[in-house]
Amino acid sequence: MRVTQGTFSYLPDFSDERLTMHIKYAIGQGWAMMVEHTDDPHPRNSLWEMWEQPRFDVEADDAHLVLDDINACRAAYPARYIKLVAYDSTRGRQTTGLSIIVNRPEHEPGFRLDRQESNDRTVRYTLHSYATEQPVGYRYGADGVEKEERMTAKDSGE
Repeated sequence: MRVTQGTFSYLPDFSDERLTMHIKYAIGQGWAMMVEHTDDPHPRNSLWEMWEQPRFDVEADDAHLVLDDINACRAAYPARYIKLVAYDSTRGRQTTGLSIIVNRPEHEPGFRLDRQESNDRTVRYTLHSYATEQPVGYRYGADGVEKEERMTAKDSGE
């Protein structure tokens, strides 16, 4: 099952060239750019872990910096969902102007719908992610190496 969250999620994955075009568009709108990742893409889990601080006030010529952030996150977390988020602050609050999933695990097990019957013929439905049956760090076939260990290796130049 292909997770379909965000803009263009029903389309095939973008090449880096196509992604750069969308980054330049978002920068042209004055939006802040951020890269996020998760191993639990539940539809209500809209705030994922930040890769680095958002990039504010970037120019169209700086699109490669955003793409570098995406590729660094892909290298660190190849078995996670990674998305590019462009935040629009023109109305005095941060709203999502664009959100594109830029990396997916090789296998996406998806969700199941759990039904619970209650009193007075009330029926409640809950989405259950198959990924959460594995502990954090081991979902989607990941090796369990946590972010801190990866960052320590990155800082020491390994």
